Amino acid sequence: MAAITLAHLRRHAVARSLFTPTTLPRAIARLGFVQADPIRSPARAQDLTLRHRVQGYRVGDLERRYPKLAIEEDFFVNYGFVTPELHALMHPRSALREWPAERWAQAEAVWHFVHARGEAHPREVDEHFAHGHTTNGFGGRSKASTQLLDAMHYRGLLRVARRDNGIRLYAAHQPQTAPDNVPATLDRLVDVLVNKYAPLPQPGLRQLVAMLQHAVPQWKGLLRAALQRATQRLPSAELDGVRWFWPEGEDPAARRWKVEERVRLLAPFDPVVWDRGRFERLWGWAYRFEAYTPPAKRVRGYYALPLLWRDEVIGWGNLSVVGGRLQPDIGHVNGQAPKDQEFRQALDAELADMAACLGVNSP
Repeated sequence: MAAITLAHLRRHAVARSLFTPTTLPRAIARLGFVQADPIRSPARAQDLTLRHRVQGYRVGDLERRYPKLAIEEDFFVNYGFVTPELHALMHPRSALREWPAERWAQAEAVWHFVHARGEAHPREVDEHFAHGHTTNGFGGRSKASTQLLDAMHYRGLLRVARRDNGIRLYAAHQPQTAPDNVPATLDRLVDVLVNKYAPLPQPGLRQLVAMLQHAVPQWKGLLRAALQRATQRLPSAELDGVRWFWPEGEDPAARRWKVEERVRLLAPFDPVVWDRGRFERLWGWAYRFEAYTPPAKRVRGYYALPLLWRDEVIGWGNLSVVGGRLQPDIGHVNGQAPKDQEFRQALDAELADMAACLGVNSP
């Protein structure tokens, strides 16, 4: 293996994640996990992520096709969509706070109600059981049935069958048995993370493994050992005092990692840019998601999309749709766009692709 350079890592990060577009099922299987986010600016994160990796992807395809796809809504390191294989690795999942007997009795009654109906809307559950209201995690008021359904889904007692105007409709799910070899299961979960976010600097790997406590709280105490095993078994190299890790069988310096002459506007949660520490190490500037930052303190915009040109992130774009036409506002790290004609043509092509995905007119 040749000596690893920062240029190798940049190319590896871009080329392995932005693979040749394929079908929706194959793209999901390759990613393992697609993070979801409800903000539409100009589309939800899952749509913005998949449009780069699925041939002819259009906004909403994932939700429309979800009932017939081999996929589950579930919590991994964040909430999103996971393959059945990944879903099985995380269950049976317990919660950090055990339910009292009364809560288990409620859950059992709801499970049988949902099972008998095939699928159920939270409103139907609330009307049947009259669970009332409770305080949710944000200090507001939620129907108790909604919180119970969420908790049952998290524990794997229910699955999301589909959505109706954005609301989850649930189906009963049979609880799984615990795995015989928990350390091996944790290693496979770590491999899913590495496969999606590699190459990973050691701080990023440590952060992601720690976030598995939300996916498998029942094994929280075993995550430190899983991290230690990962640092010992995964291929790695040290660069500028930081150790980087990637999946077995890969070489970041290999010529197979080819980067296209393309511009891409990436979702804030796209695997290429998700790890903010890695982003800053690879591209030399700090990107922050500012949707929840007070407007007066925003640097780049409410939902700025990192702008990738070849294997360099050189700026960002804020996109809106006005009168059925895409309106881009593009900014650049050094204050000006590249002067070459190839960049201008590539940016125009990316904006046209984005408009087609959204079903609106190009700028």
